[in-house]
Amino acid sequence: MTQTPPRSHGRKSIAATLQPRELITPTPDLVAAWKAQAITLFPEAFPGPLGLSLTGKALQDGLWQMDAVFLREFGEGRHRNVDDTPAGGGAGMVLRADVMGRALDHARRTMPAAAPILYLSPRGRRINQSLARDLAAGPGVTLICGRFEGLDQRVIDHYGITEVSLGDFVLTGGEIAAHALLDATVRLLPGVLGNAASIEEESFATGLLEHPQYTKPAEWNGHAIPPVLLSGNHGEIDRWRRAQSEALTRDRRPDLWAAHTEATKG
Repeated sequence: MTQTPPRSHGRKSIAATLQPRELITPTPDLVAAWKAQAITLFPEAFPGPLGLSLTGKALQDGLWQMDAVFLREFGEGRHRNVDDTPAGGGAGMVLRADVMGRALDHARRTMPAAAPILYLSPRGRRINQSLARDLAAGPGVTLICGRFEGLDQRVIDHYGITEVSLGDFVLTGGEIAAHALLDATVRLLPGVLGNAASIEEESFATGLLEHPQYTKPAEWNGHAIPPVLLSGNHGEIDRWRRAQSEALTRDRRPDLWAAHTEATKG
């Protein structure tokens, strides 16, 4: 008989203590928290890096919570099999529809109906800032971390699952992509970042890449901070930063530049 790994949840608050605490402890669902679920064969991968820095503090503070659902617990037979050979033949193995269906039915009982189900897949829509903003504006998300040759298509069709991809490359599983998507989303939740204005100025916020940044010392290894940034003329600084953003986007991301110029025509 296998045992279900501990579910991962955020804390409502942090209190001073002389005793060390674990970052994640089993707690009831937090009513007001943004909720993330990851259906995975490796629940120990969560929260992983999401338990560090600002996302980790927000997890402790109960601004969001993480629930890792162990797919193996819903497997078939004595060995809890979760996959089988592809119908029609071919290499590799495919995650079974009945197994994933049971895992999803279990997971979704505690999720708001409005929270989407996303499957991390190389053939999915590219993850971008717009997707992160949309997720942050909702109640949460259920993520399916793919493995092997993929997931039985009937599950995707039956549950209306959206496939999303980290980029044009293949990973051994969806856990790393899930970390990236959740990090991009959680940092946009109210109260996570100390300076909310930084979100408005960073790359992709306006459809452009962010301008170069500088700080002390004023000169380093013969390289000086551009004089305009030390001028105190905020109008000139804004114009310089805008020009730099446009130049960088035009040079490095012609796809973004084309979309930006099309959007500004009207």
